[in-house]
Amino acid sequence: MIGFDIFEPYQFEFFRNAVIVSVLAGAVCGLIGVYVVLRGMSYIGHGLSHAVFGGAAAASVMGINYFLGAGLWGIASGLLIGRVARRRIIGADAAIGVVTTASFAIGLVLFAVYGQAHKSLEASLFGSVLGVGRGDIIAVLVVGLVTLFAVVVQYRPLLFATFDPEVAHVTGVPVARMEALLMTLLSLTVLVTMRVIGVLLISALLVTPAITARMLTKSFGRMLWLSPLIGSATAFVGSNISYHTDWPTGATVILVGAVLFTVVFIASGAKGRRSVDGMDHHAEPSLRAA
Repeated sequence: MIGFDIFEPYQFEFFRNAVIVSVLAGAVCGLIGVYVVLRGMSYIGHGLSHAVFGGAAAASVMGINYFLGAGLWGIASGLLIGRVARRRIIGADAAIGVVTTASFAIGLVLFAVYGQAHKSLEASLFGSVLGVGRGDIIAVLVVGLVTLFAVVVQYRPLLFATFDPEVAHVTGVPVARMEALLMTLLSLTVLVTMRVIGVLLISALLVTPAITARMLTKSFGRMLWLSPLIGSATAFVGSNISYHTDWPTGATVILVGAVLFTVVFIASGAKGRRSVDGMDHHAEPSLRAA
């Protein structure tokens, strides 16, 4: 197309902010998504985003700081979900479904009863990356650094608790504490990225980069840096495509990730899928020997 300039949007501060926060969000979700995928917690990530929505609505209605109100609600929901999933009294998926959908329903009711603007509801559900400011960038960056620090410091306990929690508990690893740490990090990640990608799409950003990375490597260590790289790359490409096509940014980022996943899935073939199945066996011996 004549006159098409790929660098045109970078003259606008709102777009530069959008790209920065999208890339950071993709990296953070990609990192924590590794544990979400390997622990089979995809449904928890999806449910937690709905639970945090209730806290965001309550914070908006009460006129308190978004990160304070939704953050406390999100962390409490995450710890409750982790406890329910661990006890398995009535089935983790059923119990989590009740907790998270009830919280989501509370958010919808609060928006309706107190007459919150339709735009606020839409931004919470689908994200509003072009409306983010420096505060959102700082929030995502801080959560990203905290998550990275926790993963580095607690690398072995988190890894052991991820692959074999029963054996880890017997050998003295504080599995319950590791689960609480993981749920707290997941809650914070959902909290700071919800306004970027939206409640309805955030679970995809948590899962897609990690599962794509899982098909590309048998090493847990490599997966930990490959997944954030994929998440940030798809966010960058999706943000740029969104501007030039006028598509919703969050949806475009997810579609770019889905296309990459499809390409890797087809290209890797049976060999790549076998490597996915073999990852658990690749990691455990080194842990037991440590």
